[in-house]
This record gives sequence, structure tokens and C-alpha cells, in this order.
Amino acid sequence: MLSLSPQGVVAALQALPPELVLVLELLLCFGAILALLRWFGESGMYAYICVAVIGANVQVLKPVQFGIYDNPVALGTILFSSTFLATDILAEHYGAASARRGVMLGFSTFLFWTVIMILTMGYSPLTPEQAGEAMAWAVPIQGAFETLFVPVPAFFVAGMTAYLISQLHDVWAFETIRKWTQGKALWLRNNVSTIISSLIDNTVFSVLAWVVLAPQPVGWEPLIFTYILGTFLLRVAIALLDTPFMYLSRIVIRRDPPGAASYA
Repeated sequence: MLSLSPQGVVAALQALPPELVLVLELLLCFGAILALLRWFGESGMYAYICVAVIGANVQVLKPVQFGIYDNPVALGTILFSSTFLATDILAEHYGAASARRGVMLGFSTFLFWTVIMILTMGYSPLTPEQAGEAMAWAVPIQGAFETLFVPVPAFFVAGMTAYLISQLHDVWAFETIRKWTQGKALWLRNNVSTIISSLIDNTVFSVLAWVVLAPQPVGWEPLIFTYILGTFLLRVAIALLDTPFMYLSRIVIRRDPPGAASYA
């Protein structure tokens, strides 16, 4: 019998093929974007981008073995790639300025989150004697925090640089293609802007993290085929799969009159 406790749900998910869990995560992300768009409009997209950027940078610390790859793959691809759908929805329905605002909010939120967690870890942790039996569970928390929230400087710089460049390019490409096609072919600007921007993101991050800022730079062959192209096909598939959700955004979008405050 399936347990509804967090531990039971985690155990049930771990019993599934990782590819199926990946599909569930993809549907959850795209569904959440449409739900937030319906309930909160523009603000919902900002909220999703901020949460997704933080979550993806935590997920990336967990590698998973998928059947389609020979080597383990770091998570975060689904969650981070879904931010391109949120950005494109902002550009499509609220304008390029709103999309760029969403990008900068995502960057600022992750920067603030990193700083606040460093301050949190700056408090001296409890010793076993201080914690006592009642709070013995809290003693290992410092180590868990340090594992999650002490970013390797190279990864932080590489990740945030790649994020800004690729996302701002996505907004520019989306708007440029819309002008070229006179507002037609939504599928074209959605896919082309996201796919090219995803390649830019993979390239900038990999070059900075594994060559420029790495103490022991990798060779060009693993850089290109393992790090840059390793998950690119997955990101292309995600871009193609988000197209129906882009069209659905035209149906679910809520356009409240100025000053409206109800989210019912």
C-alpha cells in the first residue's frame, strides 16, 4: 500500500524508472506555469522564474543515471529549461520589457538567496552538548546546509553569467522573430529562440566552469561532446514539448483590469 508520508512518496518515486520521473517533473513544471499564469498573470510568471532558478541550482547537485546516457547526468535541466517557457510567455503576452524584468528578478533572487544562506551558515552550529537529546536532530544540519548552499565560486559565476546571457538572448530572439513574421508562427519564435538560447547557455557555462575558471581545464573533446552537447538534445526536446503549453497560455491567461486585486 502506498504511504502518503514524504518518505513513502519518495520511496515510490525511486521505484519508478528515472525517465518516468523526468516526465512527471516536466508536466509538473509546465502545468504550474499555466496555473500561475491563470491565477496571477504576469506576477505568477515572475514567481515561477524566481523559484525555478533557485531550485535548479539546488537540483544540479544531484546526479542521476538515465538509460539514454552512458554517464550520470546532473539534474536541474528540466526546471531551468522551463524558465524559457515562462520568459517567452512574458514576452508574448506582456512585452519584452516584462520578460527582461523576469530574467533580472531570477538573477537577483538567486543572488539574495545565496547571500542569506551564507549568513545563515555563519551562525555557530549547536554542539551535541548544547543540542541535548531534544534537539539532537539539528546537529547535522550545518553540514547539510554547507553541502547545498556553499556555492563553488566557479559554478556560481559560470551559472549566473550563462543564465543572463542566454535568457536575455531568448527575449531578443523571440521579439526579433515575431517582428520578422509579423506576429505569426508562434511555434517558430518559441522553438528557435529557446533552442538557440539553450545552446548558448550550455556553451557559456561549460567554457567558464570547465575551462576558464577550472583549476584543471578539461580538453576540447569532452568539453564539446560531454558538457556542451551532453544534455543539449534533452533541452531541444523540452523546447519542442513546451510548444503546446505556449499555445495553451493564450487560453488560460488572465487579463485583469488595472487595479484588480482578486485572484479568485
